[in-house]
Amino acid sequence: MNINCRKRRRESCRGKGQNMDLGVLRNEIDEIDQQIVDLYERRMDICSKVAEYKIETGKKVFDKAREEEKIRKVKSLTHNDFNSHGVEELFEQIMSMSRKLQYQMLAQHGSLGKLPFIGVDELDTQKARVVFQGAEGAYSQAAMEQYFGDQINSFHVDTFREAMSAIDEGSADFAVLPIENSTAGIVSEIYDLMVEFENYIVGEQIIKIEHCLLGLPGTDMEKIERVYSHPQSLMQSARFLDSYSWQQISMQNNAFAAQKVKDDGDMTQVAIASEYAGKAYGLEVLKKGVNQSETNSTRFIIVTNQKIFRKDAKKISICFEVPHQSGSLYHMLSHFIYNNLNMCKIESRPIEERNWEYRFFIDFEGNLADGAVKNALRGLRDEARNMKILGNY
Repeated sequence: MNINCRKRRRESCRGKGQNMDLGVLRNEIDEIDQQIVDLYERRMDICSKVAEYKIETGKKVFDKAREEEKIRKVKSLTHNDFNSHGVEELFEQIMSMSRKLQYQMLAQHGSLGKLPFIGVDELDTQKARVVFQGAEGAYSQAAMEQYFGDQINSFHVDTFREAMSAIDEGSADFAVLPIENSTAGIVSEIYDLMVEFENYIVGEQIIKIEHCLLGLPGTDMEKIERVYSHPQSLMQSARFLDSYSWQQISMQNNAFAAQKVKDDGDMTQVAIASEYAGKAYGLEVLKKGVNQSETNSTRFIIVTNQKIFRKDAKKISICFEVPHQSGSLYHMLSHFIYNNLNMCKIESRPIEERNWEYRFFIDFEGNLADGAVKNALRGLRDEARNMKILGNY
């Protein structure tokens, strides 16, 4: 039906009632939608030929200058600001789908290139040396022993940076680091260090956090004056501590608090730490479960300086930056949707020396050997800023 026919049809329906007019208008929309679908499929067919050309010539899929010029051109064809903005969004989506089709064809032709990670059947832990942050009895040590076994060769350092440096320099093969607590949230320093160092996640270990009140054997609860612990542990135990007028003193971590109580030999001092730490320092458990949450858990990551992943790995962590403009994050996330990848987590961290710009950290399900994963990562690598694969585990 041509435009003149539709115009006469609309005019003939005027005065016959609102329902009749609405029905006619909807029919016209259906006709236009059919034309849009036909044109879309025609466009994508041509895009596939463009992809074939790029496969033959090695030309990059994403041509930012070309797309920006196209957006300016189609916006200039509209007649008001509302339509201009709508056409901009429409063509951004159309061109995004075109790129994804081209990435898919590149993958089918084996032209995506190989990711710089090597798949292994098992992690080599036989003669491995493992570093953890904190003192003997830290939750990190408990996580390490759950993952590697209690016979592993290990040592501890005072800071997360020292642990990352140890594997970066080769004095340790693996590091065990806390990255997230179910109640306190992320350990932001770990996220920043994962960007700074060329170290990679190869495993994770989740342990339940149960804080205990620890003291020297024979400690009288009525004579306690001071309690030592990490600030988060003190906060998580606030309901219990509110019942007492003890001085609360923050420590770098809970194991250091337990160590101080042992070393000082003062029975008016106690620590909030794990039962594991209590055993390490010969302290008595005065009360278990002093933290409010019964479901409090911490996720630890296992990090190495090698670009490896277990062949049965099921989760991937990446980070990237996006242009500081409207819709940029949405377009990055669309690569997960198009490739049917389930995103588990997204976090953001401010980028140093670039006010109000952020780096995004994403966990999603998949394996680096999967075609859909390779497709998504190729799109992200081309379109995002400084995309980095943090690990597959």
